[in-house]
Amino acid sequence: QDKAKLKICKLNDPPSAETVKDMIKYARNVIEEFRRAKHYKYILCLTLTPLVELLEICELSLEKMGAVFEDSNVYMLHMMYQAMGVCLYVQDWEGALCYGQKIIRPYSKHYPSYSLNVASMWLKLGRLYMALNNRTAGDKALKRAIAIMEVAHGKDHPYISEIKKELEDH
Repeated sequence: QDKAKLKICKLNDPPSAETVKDMIKYARNVIEEFRRAKHYKYILCLTLTPLVELLEICELSLEKMGAVFEDSNVYMLHMMYQAMGVCLYVQDWEGALCYGQKIIRPYSKHYPSYSLNVASMWLKLGRLYMALNNRTAGDKALKRAIAIMEVAHGKDHPYISEIKKELEDH
């Protein structure tokens, strides 16, 4: 699966091995920089401005990496997940949904069939759809999350009952 996880853009003129190597180095550095910035900004000063800066770091790095990496590349997915997290924190539901929709298909390919990472993403998407009044998509996403969680946790797990109640209440 490493080829799928490190997928490179299909271009007429494919990037050189050196370009790919440099982009991987860049991606690793920006991920580490983001972790440090996130820790510093979340712990010391939870204001909107630092959060906007964190989102800018994500967006700029996604733009740069997107010139070499496919959206399904693990480095791209990591940065999209971080951007989604910032959007959720500032209650930008549309932005979070947009990132989540880009993440779910590669997650479904990279992770095993009954991965809780995939279930968690379906759960987030379902709740976002519901918050944005798209009940049909919300129902579908939440049911997909439940299907995975029933296998991973068992059908009687309290968390599954909670999500089923959420579905009924909407």
